[in-house]
Amino acid sequence: MLEEQSLYPVKVQEGIEGPKLKIGRGRRVKLSQLTTFYSQLADLLRAGVPMLRALDVLGRQTSQGSLAQIVKELREDVAGGMGLGEAMAKHPNSFSPLHAAMVRAGEQGGFLEDVLHRIAIFSERQDELRKKVFGAMIYPTILVVVGSTIVLVVMLMVVPKLRQHLRPETFNALTVAVFGVSDFLQNHYLILIVGIAALLMATSAVLKTEWGRAAYERFQLTAPMMGKILTMVALCRFCRILGTMLHNGVPILQALKISKDSAGSKILGDLIEQAGESVRKGAALSKPLGESGLFPPVIVDMIAVAEESNNLETVLVQIADTNEARTARSIDLGVRILEPVLLVVMAALVFCILVALLLPILTMGTAARAA
Repeated sequence: MLEEQSLYPVKVQEGIEGPKLKIGRGRRVKLSQLTTFYSQLADLLRAGVPMLRALDVLGRQTSQGSLAQIVKELREDVAGGMGLGEAMAKHPNSFSPLHAAMVRAGEQGGFLEDVLHRIAIFSERQDELRKKVFGAMIYPTILVVVGSTIVLVVMLMVVPKLRQHLRPETFNALTVAVFGVSDFLQNHYLILIVGIAALLMATSAVLKTEWGRAAYERFQLTAPMMGKILTMVALCRFCRILGTMLHNGVPILQALKISKDSAGSKILGDLIEQAGESVRKGAALSKPLGESGLFPPVIVDMIAVAEESNNLETVLVQIADTNEARTARSIDLGVRILEPVLLVVMAALVFCILVALLLPILTMGTAARAA
């Protein structure tokens, strides 16, 4: 290691080996930083820089924060004879198992630079989609928080004061319901808080079980509106990864085995695994995918035509590009629809409270004029 860095030791002293700081195994790294890391490593390797030297250069970039320490640990593992993909697998919180598997395939097939470059492109697209969804949800989130705060303030401060000036005989059903909710929030708020906390803890415990995760994934894929979008996002991710690996020369059976985890859904992963078994027996890939019911007929037809023309890797990437753009437009449309729906819901709540309070006041005023 010293010779590779053109260093000459002027003093060697035996020391005590201390515990290594393994921050990379418990701390997550931003996707944008990983994209930069993959791109820079691919450029260095393509320029002829040895792997250890490239990792050493990237590990000295202090601007990357915790990623720099992780890269140093990767360098140590690679220097000890471990493959880069195997070293990445030791940091599951930083590098996804899919990326580690793709890197291992690139190392075995001799096209590591291309794999790293395509992982960088894929990660960049994923980061852009995530930022777009996050940015689109900012306004609805603020609307829900502000609206809920206003309703709580009205129910806890305004309603109790007005109630003191109203006669019970003027109450209607809506007024009784509003006063009941106000009394519950004032007198039993601890029960509400404990109930919400218990519900969240129970939900978290159920989601940690295998059947709970399966049920939640099934709900995600079949939910109205959002289910279609989430399913298409998973399918696009799978098509892009499978097309990338086929383009880099990975055999289709190995590519299916690696890319089945790219969808992020165990249900879809099991279907892809079954499709791999059908391909192993000699069947076309499009047939089991079409029988699964999750792949739209248009995508299945495109895959079938691509298999006939021996152009599967190109068509899969085209499918991902086209449907990702459509999915992004669907997300934008869904968020735009969500905004007025939330406004209407908040306005309806405030209107109900106002009606519940104004009707008794009007009834008392009418009675006073009649007297």
